[in-house]
Amino acid sequence: MTVPEQLIARSNALGADPRNTNYAGGNTSAKGVTTDPVTGSLAELLWVKGSGGDLGTLTETGLAVLRLDRLRALVDIYPGVEREDEMVAAFDFCLHGRGGAAPSIDTAMHGLVDAAHVDHLHPDSGIALATAADGAALTKECFGDRVVWVDWRRPGFQLGLDIAAVKAANPQAIGVILGGHGITAWGATSEECRQNSLEIIRTAERFLVERGCAEPFGAVVPGFEALLETDRRARAAALAPLIRGLASTDQRVVGHYTDSEAVLDFLSREKLGPLAELGTSCPDHFLRTKVRPLVVDLPGTAPLEDVIARLKQLHADYRDSYRAYYERHATADSPAMRGADPAIVLVPGVGMFSFGRDKQTARVAGEFYVNAINVMRGAEAVSSYAPIPESEKFRIEYWALEEAKLQRMPKPKPLAGRIALVTGAGSGIGRAIALRLAAEGACVAIADLDAAAAARTAAEIGSTDHAVAITADVTDTGAVQAAVDATTLAFGGLDLVVNNAGLSISKPLLETTDRDWDLQHDVMAKGSFLVSRASAKAMVEQGIGGDIVYISSKNSVFAGPNNVAYGAAKADQAHQVRLLAAELGAHGIRVNGVNPDGVVQGSGIFAGGWGAQRAAVYGVPEEELGAFYAQRTLLKREVLPEHVAAAVFALTGGDLVQTTGLHIPVDAGVAAGFLR
Repeated sequence: MTVPEQLIARSNALGADPRNTNYAGGNTSAKGVTTDPVTGSLAELLWVKGSGGDLGTLTETGLAVLRLDRLRALVDIYPGVEREDEMVAAFDFCLHGRGGAAPSIDTAMHGLVDAAHVDHLHPDSGIALATAADGAALTKECFGDRVVWVDWRRPGFQLGLDIAAVKAANPQAIGVILGGHGITAWGATSEECRQNSLEIIRTAERFLVERGCAEPFGAVVPGFEALLETDRRARAAALAPLIRGLASTDQRVVGHYTDSEAVLDFLSREKLGPLAELGTSCPDHFLRTKVRPLVVDLPGTAPLEDVIARLKQLHADYRDSYRAYYERHATADSPAMRGADPAIVLVPGVGMFSFGRDKQTARVAGEFYVNAINVMRGAEAVSSYAPIPESEKFRIEYWALEEAKLQRMPKPKPLAGRIALVTGAGSGIGRAIALRLAAEGACVAIADLDAAAAARTAAEIGSTDHAVAITADVTDTGAVQAAVDATTLAFGGLDLVVNNAGLSISKPLLETTDRDWDLQHDVMAKGSFLVSRASAKAMVEQGIGGDIVYISSKNSVFAGPNNVAYGAAKADQAHQVRLLAAELGAHGIRVNGVNPDGVVQGSGIFAGGWGAQRAAVYGVPEEELGAFYAQRTLLKREVLPEHVAAAVFALTGGDLVQTTGLHIPVDAGVAAGFLR
């Protein structure tokens, strides 16, 4: 294998095991010789994981490639630790060729350490030693002289010089423990480097187990034990919209819920409060989790109304505390405060709620806090947890280089941060709406009576960071509430609901049975009411507004033949739009409707017999029904599911923020369906 191929293989192997490093954490490098395409002479290069990549999924495009002679020459122009940030821009003048990733802050460490292969990782076991109060002594006890302790220093050029000097002074060493941060290992070959990294990680793991105490977090506090799973998840679903609304005070966020054993155990212990207050230590952790979490100081068995009231007060206190933290450490050239809401909320007996700009960011924040819990457990097992000072955390959180990285992020999509629930989304119009909302940045819950169809649509959208499938019967109150709860547990809350579930039976009045009438009204009129009621409750609790959209029909205003049950149910839906718009406006919830004409292509309704029935009514072959509908319109065009989806996006994408109680016709122009 080539040198880059060896590096990719090693990186992927290390990154595949969460015991070795966290998501997007750490970096790896390799040095090698290649022919300079300009001079034909040999050139020594450094391949190093670039900024923002993940070791487990790293590919060659995620590497930065630099000329080692130029990188090492930077030592001669290094202006000192007070100006070390300037060296990051200098890395650009060391790049070899075009393309690749931007060099990260750790590039100097990889280039200056005299070893062909270098790994810098954030394993929980290594950080536990790095954050122990007597970490230097414990490192000596654990590793002897095979691993050397390095005092905390913010990542940068000087840290690279420090580690290079330690390597030179300790030829017997295979790596270092970086105080408050993580580990660095090296080797003459890629395999030797990997084995040295694993030796440090696994040796630290064994040391913490063999040397550690049995209850590092102290005793279980009575009443703070985990609730039974059913009760726990019911309470989580009840609290999720409120917590997400609080966490969205400065900027709308998406949520993630975690009730793993590690989290629930930590929340039940007597050291929960003091340890949580100390905050996380590793920069990769607190950049995602914030300097400390919000901790509810009530047992899981406390009355729900008491927990809600306490959450509101604790959130206000948290914002005051974060603002004070910013003001204590900010200087004239610090970036503006980014937001005072928590990224992590811990509720004893229930679990952890984590938040971020999208689902992946929220999920990763939760994963990082689990890493932090593991670190605190390890440190407390052999010593006491002593993270880096608050002032150092601020220097990293509000680092000019970190701010520049945030500014380089792409502009969010129109529905980024929005959480949608679409009923009847397994096929036809509902599927098209779900796909469009997801494409515009929303997280989408795909609800359908057909579980397999819902799963297919969700899979078409992507991972569970973007879509989840929910089996739901909209005629059943309990099933509807379960669908809303599943949405809030998946993504933290609910912002956008599309009442699309429907069916139709085309019969003359005298042939329409009671069952025909009841079925269509149960699914469309009652179903929309149940979904809107349950969804509006969650939106009101969030306190950040929302959208409810009804997929009604031109038949809500147009009297077509042999269609009494369907047309009446659609008219019911249409008036629900007006009624709910009037009622929910005070909560910032907009309610609008879309009135399509017959959508034949991809329609589950038409494929289920409605198409044949309507074709018979109009005296045309079923396969020509779409063309027939098109010819009776002013525009002579067929209406497709994507056209209805576009109308839903128009109503919810941000341009019609002052519009509520509106019905948009999507019928290519049916004069009889004009609204009056």
